[in-house]
Amino acid sequence: MSQAGRALAYAFESGTLSSKRAFFLRAEALLLRDIDAEQSFRPEYLRLKQTKWSITPRLDGGPYELGLVLLTKHKEENFANIARGWALLAPGGRLVSAGANDDGAASLEKHVAKAFGLADKISKFHSRVFWFDKGERTPPDYWRGLAGLQPVGAGPWLSQPGIFSWDRVDDGSALLAKHLPDDIAGAVADFGCGWGYLSRHLLDHCPAITRLDMIDAEHRAVEAARANVADSRAAIHWLDLIAEPAPTTYDAIICNPPFHAGRAAEPALGQAFIEAAARALRPGGHFYMVANRGLPYEPLLNTHFSSFETLADNNKFRVSRAIR
Repeated sequence: MSQAGRALAYAFESGTLSSKRAFFLRAEALLLRDIDAEQSFRPEYLRLKQTKWSITPRLDGGPYELGLVLLTKHKEENFANIARGWALLAPGGRLVSAGANDDGAASLEKHVAKAFGLADKISKFHSRVFWFDKGERTPPDYWRGLAGLQPVGAGPWLSQPGIFSWDRVDDGSALLAKHLPDDIAGAVADFGCGWGYLSRHLLDHCPAITRLDMIDAEHRAVEAARANVADSRAAIHWLDLIAEPAPTTYDAIICNPPFHAGRAAEPALGQAFIEAAARALRPGGHFYMVANRGLPYEPLLNTHFSSFETLADNNKFRVSRAIR
């Protein structure tokens, strides 16, 4: 359980907050009953499936007397979830938010206090828990707009907070797209498809593709990808490729692995994606990947593939092609 989750649990266990039938956005397992939980990240969703809660990747319905929002480090996603939480509440219902101090919870608390006023708050486990009761004050228009699909710049794309690089084409994906050949053919997959930029590039430039599986563990990405890619060859899958098998085997796989920059522990996710790609490729199949050039992926490519080469290196990202 996260620090913010512990602080939220403490608020109920200490009697500061009373339990009622509630919804829980970005849910974690707490010792509470009568919870309708929303968790769009597939690994956490599968863990919550082991509880007795009702769990869904996208919650609608209500009204509820109580709502819980576990905050993330992404400000726009938090604005969107609080606006959605407000809409799910009955008049007079209470919305409780919990977030870690290191993720900016104090700043968000100030935004919420300005927008709605606060009924109360507590600080525990390096986290903040704060709440307000639904009255006549409504969420800012900007917050409500973020709760649905939004245009990405001036281009033809739609996205939403909670997705990697939700409001722009990230530099790594742009570099990979530039170096993908036009003769990719047969059954293809985009591992960690995000909101669909690379998948749409493939379908627009590779006419010999007969099937394209777009796969992501974040349901919000799946929703956006479905809106961005309208092609009879494409199928979209909400899967955790680390724990669940790919839908089939492929002639080619493209991938911009998640969390490929930052702290030293993060490369493990990219490594798991490389291993998943090796399992899902047919012999002779090609794997195209972009990653932060400082991450140690070359030994893993050497272990799992018969050969690999560098297609591009701009001192920030490296594009590799490996053959199964």
